[in-house]
Amino acid sequence: MEFELSKPQKLLQKSARELFARVCPMTRIRESLADDKVLHAELWSEVADQGWPGIHLPEEAGGLGLGVVDLVAVAEEMGRACFPGSFLGPVWAATLVAQAKPESKFLQSLTAGELQGAVALLEADASWNPADVQLAAVKKDAGFTISGRKSFVSDAGAAGLLICVARVGQELILLAVPAKSAGVSITPTVGLDATRKLYDVTFENVAVDADHVLATGEAACAALERSMQVGTLVVCADMLGGMQWILEDAVEYAKTRQQFGKVIGSFQAVQHMCADMLLWTESARSAIYFAAWALDAEPASAARAVATAKVYTSDASREVANRGVQVHGGIGFTWEHDLQFYYKRSKASEILFGDASFHRARMAELVLDA
Repeated sequence: MEFELSKPQKLLQKSARELFARVCPMTRIRESLADDKVLHAELWSEVADQGWPGIHLPEEAGGLGLGVVDLVAVAEEMGRACFPGSFLGPVWAATLVAQAKPESKFLQSLTAGELQGAVALLEADASWNPADVQLAAVKKDAGFTISGRKSFVSDAGAAGLLICVARVGQELILLAVPAKSAGVSITPTVGLDATRKLYDVTFENVAVDADHVLATGEAACAALERSMQVGTLVVCADMLGGMQWILEDAVEYAKTRQQFGKVIGSFQAVQHMCADMLLWTESARSAIYFAAWALDAEPASAARAVATAKVYTSDASREVANRGVQVHGGIGFTWEHDLQFYYKRSKASEILFGDASFHRARMAELVLDA
């Protein structure tokens, strides 16, 4: 594998950084939070125009035909910018549909950004293990009906299509449910990270046509696993971008803030914290980009690489955010300073797709089953 991004990938990341700096500066993020309109249509339009919802998917699926590394490069810049719009939900949904049913009529619209998707997986116990899904799909005529509630669904408020993970008997089933179907209600959930909204989705006797069944059984499990690996790396990359921002901001603050007649960066204790932040950030970068490469180039080892990336990045992101606040002192956790947005986003991302403990257990399973 290459140990750095290729020239086109560097240009892609540079263009993403410039785009986010232009369309969502921090002043605009604050304005969007003030009026609770996080999901701006214009932000999504900017992302969709670049083809990023399907950047990692093949051209026959409507994607750009690039790879997961390219997707991660864009997601890193989203994290750096604290991007306050939909991305994780639509990318997860497009990936899941592409894996489960490439011939689905929804796929081209999802990858083109004409339709936003969201995946409804978690239930009351908030378990990221698909084996814990309990919501039942009941056979009715040629299709199914579903009733129940899904929790913490990312980007559901802007979604036109919900991918519901349910169960038929002992098997998983993936159902494509238009968000405006009769019996579907979507309500915002209070969350720590105001820049990315979560929702509860309730299904009440929602009818699902037979042609909206994406996959069942082993095919559903395989598609869900692959899509969750991609989603996990998007979250890891988002954390990486946030870590980079916190590191740079903390170093700049340490070079200018004075105490006892000296800049605080001259104190060894502050230097140690900044050095630790750099070490965690670069180590996380290596783990994330290796896992992204492995997903395309070495599928057999990808599961372990993705779990490793999430374990390390969840821990590292927490430590970098904590050190960032310590370098800044009390100002770091006030509403007036932008660092608090990155701190809260880091804490929310730490548990998305499973926290470090969840993925340590996953790694143990992979090692023992090998």
